[in-house]
Amino acid sequence: MERTIFLLNGPNLNLLGQREPEIYGRETLADLEARARARATTHGLRLEFRQTNSEGELVSWIHEARTDGAALILNAAGYTHTSVAVLDALKTLEIPVIELHLSNPHRREAFRHHSYVSLAATAVIAGLGPLGYELSVDAAAGLIAARA
Repeated sequence: MERTIFLLNGPNLNLLGQREPEIYGRETLADLEARARARATTHGLRLEFRQTNSEGELVSWIHEARTDGAALILNAAGYTHTSVAVLDALKTLEIPVIELHLSNPHRREAFRHHSYVSLAATAVIAGLGPLGYELSVDAAAGLIAARA
């Protein structure tokens, strides 16, 4: 069976490169996907890369990762701080979960300091900008290998 990493992105990440570039940088989501795909290839892994602005769709994709994924990387964006539904979906997983953020939420507004995702995450990668996407794939690959 092919080992697949699900890399799921939440709301407004489709606007990367345009929205608040002083925080999120100038690279687009397509740029980050290319970085992550290239890194997954070096590990011999398949990458399922998706973005949605819909909480329900994100939950459904987490459910899909439950049966079809070897690991999940999640940049839930604003849902990180608000979604019990995302947390409940994550708690059903028996695969490694990596919480990913471009910025460091703890250097930002106080409401961003709480993460529902962290309550179910194996690890957190934050504040490294686009490099975080590559490093999260490396981390997922390592966690997959450790379970084998």
